Amino acid sequence: MADFLIIGAGIGGLTTAHALLQQGHQVRVFEAAPELREVGAGVVLGANAMRALHQLHLQEAVLAHGSAVTRLDLRDQQGHLLQAADTSAFTTRLGFPNLGVHRAALHQALARGLPSGLIKLGCAFERFEEEATGVVAYFADGHVARADALIGADGLRSRVRRQLLPQTEPRYAGYTCWRAVVEASRLRLPVGESCETWGERGRRFGYVPVGGGRVYWFACLNSPHPQNPRLRAFRVADLEREFAGFHAPVSELLALTRDDQLLWNDILDLQPLRHFAYGHVLLLGDAAHATTPNMGQGAGMAVEDAAVLAQCLTATTDVPAAFRHFEQRRLLRTRRIVTTSWHLGRVGQLETPWLATLRNSVMRLLPPAVSRSQMAWLYQEL
Repeated sequence: MADFLIIGAGIGGLTTAHALLQQGHQVRVFEAAPELREVGAGVVLGANAMRALHQLHLQEAVLAHGSAVTRLDLRDQQGHLLQAADTSAFTTRLGFPNLGVHRAALHQALARGLPSGLIKLGCAFERFEEEATGVVAYFADGHVARADALIGADGLRSRVRRQLLPQTEPRYAGYTCWRAVVEASRLRLPVGESCETWGERGRRFGYVPVGGGRVYWFACLNSPHPQNPRLRAFRVADLEREFAGFHAPVSELLALTRDDQLLWNDILDLQPLRHFAYGHVLLLGDAAHATTPNMGQGAGMAVEDAAVLAQCLTATTDVPAAFRHFEQRRLLRTRRIVTTSWHLGRVGQLETPWLATLRNSVMRLLPPAVSRSQMAWLYQEL
């Protein structure tokens, strides 16, 4: 059995810790934050991610905290249906649901199942040195850790990746996003329904049920440059003004939101990498393939990574060889998701009126077989 250092205690890092411990490996997780607190609103774990959690004996721990998503609607600003996807046929056949869940609840469920003391908080990773048989990691507080291998699961702005690939930087998608989770039982929204609206002038709004009567919503606006100070200052009233022409329940969800519930971030991803494996070092999750959220697969890809890595380590005791096998299995799938999500976001954020009208017309004419084909690829491969 091998000894692993995991840098980062996010969803990818914690799921990977479970996967490695179940195989009898030694694991230490290092997190820069002084407390284990996941920042975020809601996520969707597709059936593919739920199957990966099942393989890692984690599905039941997560299921109780979310809500099944059985229908994905795409609408225009007036509420007219552009596309509708009933996912129940796929999820029933696979035996796993699409699950909407609060990111914090998911994170807590993963953390609770790990041994006490395994996660080292307040340990900011600085650099590593690779040796003939392993790695040495150095931390800002002077701590030094040695192990057989190191896994960089430290997110979009990964310091592990920065050492390996100093030229890689997050890529700005051209739009910015507000998010919140609100108690919305009073709205009596259709059970299991998720909806995204492609509006006029580069405006997009979507919502997903995340369990317990709560709904996660997001709102996107274009911005020519990141960290726009005008948009940074937005409050709920500003969003109500921007999305005033949208169909129900957009205004109702905004009316249920307090200013202190708003989360705001520019939308960023990582241009696809050529490699994830570097000897005794592996990049995983957002550190390897951060994606825009347009396909609802960011968290799911990190969970899948953990399950695939466990499979690769079962096949061989040679850790660098297992890392190379992981790379071979994950590169094309994650590249396709990152690229497709990037282009889908560009289409959803169109500003030119005639292009948006053409886009909506095309979406209405797409046969259901297109959605079924996309779901088959997305949900069934692991």
